[in-house]
Amino acid sequence: MNKKKEIKKITLWGLVLNVLISIIKFVLGFLGNSQAVVADATHSFSDTSTDLVILLGVKYWTAPPDSSHPYGHQKIESFITILIGVILLSAAGGIGYHAIATINKGHTESLKLFTIIGPIISIIFKELLFHKTYKIGVKTNSSSVKANAWHHRTDAFSSIPVLIAVVASLIDPKLIILDHIGAIIVAAFIIKLAIGIIYNNINELVDTGISDEEIQNISKIITSHSDVKGHHKIRTRKLGNSIYLDLHLQVDGDLSVLKGHDVTEEVKSALLRCNSRIIDVMVHLEPEE
Repeated sequence: MNKKKEIKKITLWGLVLNVLISIIKFVLGFLGNSQAVVADATHSFSDTSTDLVILLGVKYWTAPPDSSHPYGHQKIESFITILIGVILLSAAGGIGYHAIATINKGHTESLKLFTIIGPIISIIFKELLFHKTYKIGVKTNSSSVKANAWHHRTDAFSSIPVLIAVVASLIDPKLIILDHIGAIIVAAFIIKLAIGIIYNNINELVDTGISDEEIQNISKIITSHSDVKGHHKIRTRKLGNSIYLDLHLQVDGDLSVLKGHDVTEEVKSALLRCNSRIIDVMVHLEPEE
């Protein structure tokens, strides 16, 4: 199964599960008079929008390079991942605002026991979906799929304070304010995650290089070759979750052109093997100073 099919399959499964869980939580929250569970249902439903964004976008960012885009279309994935972050941020803002705006309003009806079923289902199934989706994200090297996996996990995590709030309110109706607090905690958790997703992918769009630690690992691989006398000007840039690398490689000035070419190809192959995110290496060969 190719990369596009794997991404589409797991995302489609996520879409179906998100719709079902959203409906279940909304109905139980509405009938059971729980604002926190209804808010949690809204969060689950926001997952469907990210699923749809990925299903529509994967076709474009996995397209091969062409004459207009010789480096490929991977940056489209960064745009899509940022869009996922914005959707998360919007959903969190709505949840938090409604919870704060209604915190002093009285409740005419008490919470119902069956309301706890919603968050319990969410915690179990969304955590399972997180693991499966993240595994596919790592396998396909897709930042969007991994971001969507974390979206699933926030749904599972956010259901925990909701469950605690509902159970506490059922034990003592005077603790009904915890239902609002649970919704606010959900919103704060989502906002933190969304800001991280947006920030990381903006860095990719502005060609932020890889970390110093990764550069050091690359240097070790380069210098491990017996014919390499030195190297400098290592430059990296990210396209989606992939890395383009260029560097200057120094060899003995008396080496033949053919031997120098072989050294270049061997270093390039070693770098590609050491890091699956590196998809191309441009080497400028020069004599040792």
